[in-house]
Amino acid sequence: MSTYTQIYYHIIFSTKNRVPCLKEEEREKLFKYIWGIINNKGCHLYRINGVEDHIHILTGLKPAIALADLVKDIKVASSIWLKEENIFPRFKGWQEGYAAFTYADKDKNTIINYIKNQIEHHCKRSFREEIEVLLKEHSIKFDDRYLV
Repeated sequence: MSTYTQIYYHIIFSTKNRVPCLKEEEREKLFKYIWGIINNKGCHLYRINGVEDHIHILTGLKPAIALADLVKDIKVASSIWLKEENIFPRFKGWQEGYAAFTYADKDKNTIINYIKNQIEHHCKRSFREEIEVLLKEHSIKFDDRYLV
């Protein structure tokens, strides 16, 4: 029998110290670069978007790829690329860590739309409020000190 999986990962991580440096007019270049990393790992990108201080990714992982390894590869490669390209001069790196949530197939389009509408969403809710709600919705215990 072959290996069959269907797991949607909603991954979120922010810029170091949540510096608002990912300017909207250049973000698409970053998103395309990250899509290339995901694609080269044999994974499928469903949606990527973000705002000035963080990004959201909805992806399906190839069974041989560990989530932590994919996130590390995205953060390391994109950080090097961003520093070389200097498209976000204030970018100093990504935060340590990330948040990741799994969803069922029936929720996929809801999450895609949620990620698609990040700019509008963050007119009403801060990153901290957003991540706190998601952690609570998924029953993940967290320490407030690390949500700064």
